[in-house]
Amino acid sequence: MVEARIRVIYGDTDQMGGVYYANYFRYFEFARGEYFRARGGSYREVEREGLALPVVEATASYKSPARYEDVLLVRARVSEVKRVSLTFTYEIFREGGPDTLLCTGRTVHACVGRDGKPTRLPDMVVRLLHAAP
Repeated sequence: MVEARIRVIYGDTDQMGGVYYANYFRYFEFARGEYFRARGGSYREVEREGLALPVVEATASYKSPARYEDVLLVRARVSEVKRVSLTFTYEIFREGGPDTLLCTGRTVHACVGRDGKPTRLPDMVVRLLHAAP
């Protein structure tokens, strides 16, 4: 698991003052990048191998709104690795207050080659996903 911190900017909020629902997916993406970096790699390395890990499924469950200036703690973990896909799960909390769960989510990623066709996850990616932070 990796914990990433991000501060809510004004542009992330909606007319009601809460974080606009789609922005939680941006926070998930931010945490995924931090996950790779914490393990000594980067998504760019995957791309250099001629591969991509597009999101093929994404879900979020909203529990309580985040607000402007909140510092969010985004926990990301790889919950499943298959032959040609992997799944990340997420939890978002407001930092500095009571441990209030704001949002949970999940993204499923396919491994595809330059031709856009599914391909086996290379060993280097599997090792990177399971490396200790």
